[in-house]
Amino acid sequence: MGSTGVRGALRRLFRQEKPPPPRSGRPLALVYRGPASLPGCSEAVAGLLEGSRWGFDVRYTGPREEIPLSAEALAGAAVYAQPGGGDLDRGYRHLKRHRGPLRDFVARGGRYLGFCLGGYLAGATPGFALLPGDTDQYIATPGATVEGEEDTLVDVRWRGRDRSVFFQDGPCFLLEPGSRASVLATYPNGAVAALVTPYGAGRVAVVGPHPEATDDWFTDAGLPMRHAQDLGLDLVDAVMAE
Repeated sequence: MGSTGVRGALRRLFRQEKPPPPRSGRPLALVYRGPASLPGCSEAVAGLLEGSRWGFDVRYTGPREEIPLSAEALAGAAVYAQPGGGDLDRGYRHLKRHRGPLRDFVARGGRYLGFCLGGYLAGATPGFALLPGDTDQYIATPGATVEGEEDTLVDVRWRGRDRSVFFQDGPCFLLEPGSRASVLATYPNGAVAALVTPYGAGRVAVVGPHPEATDDWFTDAGLPMRHAQDLGLDLVDAVMAE
């Protein structure tokens, strides 16, 4: 989620839940929550992961969380999720010092999940450079069906099915020729909307729209409901696959 739609995000601030207690024996999923995210974005991703079939122990990580984001914290995680947030440059300033630990985490077999801003941050200019290519604003691509940065819906074709998904100035993904990435979804102009790719011994999955969006996102933005959590769960399955 970008810099607009802040009023709805602020309303979601008061619906935040505390991180769940640790549950021994379950794979750890770390979800970033901090100044590089917006209220409601981290919680929606956490809810998606909790609803998946992987039995995650979902915890928040960030500068004010019980688990600070660090190489040590990542070493115990199965997956790290970067949710939506505000401006890319501002977000990267907050996370730049974690670039090396995140790259090492994935290269050694960890999983990275990126939603909207988290997708931008998986790119290189600026970002963590976890993709075989880079990112760009979908709204800046020729033939884009969305022109502004406000909260809206965007059509995508996900594994051959046409769907409408919550969208707020999300990225498209620019792949190098011959990359090993698998495209999961495209926008109507053919730009890549979601993909999964290997990185070292790990995997990276990113999406431009918001399949994790909960009902209140649509209500706050005055949009018709378009549930797409099944697409988000497909993304989780894709990144966790061996």
